[in-house]
Amino acid sequence: MKIERIVPDLTVTNLEEALREHTEVLGLEVVMDHGWIVTLADGVGNQLSLMTADATARMNPDVSVFVDDVDAAYTAARTSGIEIVHPLTTEAWGVRRFFYRDASGRVVNVGSHA
Repeated sequence: MKIERIVPDLTVTNLEEALREHTEVLGLEVVMDHGWIVTLADGVGNQLSLMTADATARMNPDVSVFVDDVDAAYTAARTSGIEIVHPLTTEAWGVRRFFYRDASGRVVNVGSHA
């Protein structure tokens, strides 16, 4: 399994205000907007996601890790005994993903484009 990218996920209360702040201060541009989550990028591969509430999971992730084989990552997570907090799911927007909670309580979204 290869990690393709890692994206911090910030939970925000006002998406419009957070977008304005991060685009004006950091010069980031919107590269994806699903209404509840917006991903910003700098043009050289760095990304930041802002989200209100996840569309299908009960909680928001703290970070998203995109891999080339999410099924292998899910098998590794289950084998390790780590707490899976959102099952492996193929989402309507074209991402296959699952969430786990690490020992510090952080929620990690592991996914790949379906």
